[in-house]
Amino acid sequence: MVRARSGRPKTGPGNGSNAGPNPGPGNGPSTGLPARLLAGLTAAVLTTAALVGTSTAQAAGTHRPAPSAAPATTAAAVPRHAVTGYWQNFDNGATVQKLKDVDGAYDIIAVSFAEATGQPGAVTFQLDPAVGYGSTDEFKADIKAKQAAGTSVILSVGGERGAVSVSDAASAQNFTDSVSGLMDTYGFDGVDIDLENGLNATYMTQALKALHDRHGDVVVTMAPQTIDMQSPQNEYFKTALGIKDFLTAVNMQYYNSGSMNGCDGKVYAQGTVDFLTALACIQLEGGLDPSQVGIGVPASARAAGGGYVAPSVVNAALDCLTRGSNCGSFKPAKTYPGLRGAMTWSTNWDAANGNAFAAQVGAHVHGLP
Repeated sequence: MVRARSGRPKTGPGNGSNAGPNPGPGNGPSTGLPARLLAGLTAAVLTTAALVGTSTAQAAGTHRPAPSAAPATTAAAVPRHAVTGYWQNFDNGATVQKLKDVDGAYDIIAVSFAEATGQPGAVTFQLDPAVGYGSTDEFKADIKAKQAAGTSVILSVGGERGAVSVSDAASAQNFTDSVSGLMDTYGFDGVDIDLENGLNATYMTQALKALHDRHGDVVVTMAPQTIDMQSPQNEYFKTALGIKDFLTAVNMQYYNSGSMNGCDGKVYAQGTVDFLTALACIQLEGGLDPSQVGIGVPASARAAGGGYVAPSVVNAALDCLTRGSNCGSFKPAKTYPGLRGAMTWSTNWDAANGNAFAAQVGAHVHGLP
């Protein structure tokens, strides 16, 4: 995601031509890899080997959940196939929007971002004057209008520069209390977890379960980086599995990544249909329900430092995973017609690009089987 705020250094994933020289976690050169990346890659090698055995042993066909598995439960407001877009509460060179300006093709709008307070785990949210709202009430009215039109509006926590840490029971409670309070204050439908500087699965799972206890229809999405979803042993992946009974979608960031392992054990370069499908396969075969897997991409070349693909490539990946058609060299052993859909950073960059993502990928997602 783009993490720059108005008046702050514009660095981090997804900043494109408005970015400084520093990429986000896991996106730098292949030398001098950070410890988290090395650990993730080690786990990925072990897990990919297991996934290769699983995927190659399966006959081609349509995915069906095991009879004993309970289906994932999501908020009724979210359609079977959904398009998610991040709305920027800051001006970084993309089109400045109010929520009412966001294209109607978006089924989930993630307001970016809630940020850390001085209390561990707690988050807060304040409107940036740069986006043009005259009052908080005007913002709340836009949320209600979007909801009335069938769109879920959620609050995204973190971002590349986000410093939110949920690492013990006290900070988990603070997270739950603050997010629940913001949901009540603004009318948000849920929360998006976009913590790119580390995540503790034990306590984030605890916090999200407590939030679900208070808001039974909460929409919960996640936007991990590719390295965070290479193995079910990774903290992000463990969190997703830990809240599987109410998780709405994991919209992994298939950009600002570099090459990564696919579920077949081969290495794929970002910016290709194979990168999207072979990495999605890890999640689909690693325990998530197809309805909980989405493809996250930048809305334009300017919206990310690398990994942009045209809408036609996103649509080809969606077809490959749901129908078994339009695949590249990687073709999954089975199809996943229940795949949730796609996500983009951001609605603002999409608007700056003529709303091409909303028009082309949005229509395609809504036409999936």
